[in-house]
Amino acid sequence: MAVPLTVTPPVTDERAIPRYGERLTRDAYGRPMTYLRISLTDRCNLRCVYCMPAIGAKFAPREELLTDEEIVTVVRAAAKIGFSKIRLTGGEPTVRPHVVDIVREIANTPGIDDVSMTTNGLLLARLAEDLKAAGLRRVNVSIDTLKPDRFTRITRGGKIEKVWAGIEAAEAAGLTPIKLNAVVVRGQNDDEVADLAALTLDRPWQMRFIEVMPLEGVADVHDSGLVTTAETMDLIEQVHGPLEGLEAPPGDPARIYRIKGAKGTIGFISPVSQPFCAFCNRIRLTADGKLRLCLLRNDEVDVRDILRSGGTEEDLIEQIRFGVWRKPWGHGLAEGDRNTGRGMSQIGG
Repeated sequence: MAVPLTVTPPVTDERAIPRYGERLTRDAYGRPMTYLRISLTDRCNLRCVYCMPAIGAKFAPREELLTDEEIVTVVRAAAKIGFSKIRLTGGEPTVRPHVVDIVREIANTPGIDDVSMTTNGLLLARLAEDLKAAGLRRVNVSIDTLKPDRFTRITRGGKIEKVWAGIEAAEAAGLTPIKLNAVVVRGQNDDEVADLAALTLDRPWQMRFIEVMPLEGVADVHDSGLVTTAETMDLIEQVHGPLEGLEAPPGDPARIYRIKGAKGTIGFISPVSQPFCAFCNRIRLTADGKLRLCLLRNDEVDVRDILRSGGTEEDLIEQIRFGVWRKPWGHGLAEGDRNTGRGMSQIGG
């Protein structure tokens, strides 16, 4: 079970900050950082209502985005100080040119033992086999509804048939275990959570239900549409009966359950109602080269300037360590702090 955000963080002497050459990087609260989520692009081929505004979405000029080489350089530096797990996100990562080559370079980096991707699935049908061959381990696919017309409305133009074909192609290619992500929004798809959960009855998939967050440009969706995990669980149990709690892997933000007799599992990610900050083991690299220290706090450390000003690998490693050390204990939603500064497509999920 997630530890509430109100747990008092431990105090660490600043003199204990890790230095260059040490293998594992910890933040000021003693949490080891092993997981780097990388936004390959802030562009996306969908405009989901909980992620982007209908109009006015802002995208960085392409010259401000990290190059393929710069991304790999950051990964190599991070791997030398204990980061071993990489997740590629966006925007939509599959619209990034040379995405297969980027995956291959990252997967071949010494110290990196797990490379995964979060995607909307639209391009997976043609990319799944190549991504698997390049070293991608598995995918999380966003699917908020099973109704074609509703899917088109929520995504502002997407076709669920393409996403489903992508999921099947990913499974056939061995990008498993398949995990499906649904952001639950009141009045839009909360009436479908039991149907989505039923996907796990005869498939070894994990269906993950995520609380909508008040990110830049879509905070109104959160304000009117938040469905807490407790509500979602109740809706599922009304149809499928009591859920069986299972042990979750360390650092996994999801609490894991199973419908009795199901082949797959259900995950609940509750950043609003049940924060999991005490176990956070990750930082994010935005597409424009900033280390985002907490998804829901507007606090970043620049690495692009080091990459483009002739900095050494040691300089880059020290900057990553500096960012990790500054990582906040948790977000401030409970205290009314909603200064996230960026939308989800800009942060990288």
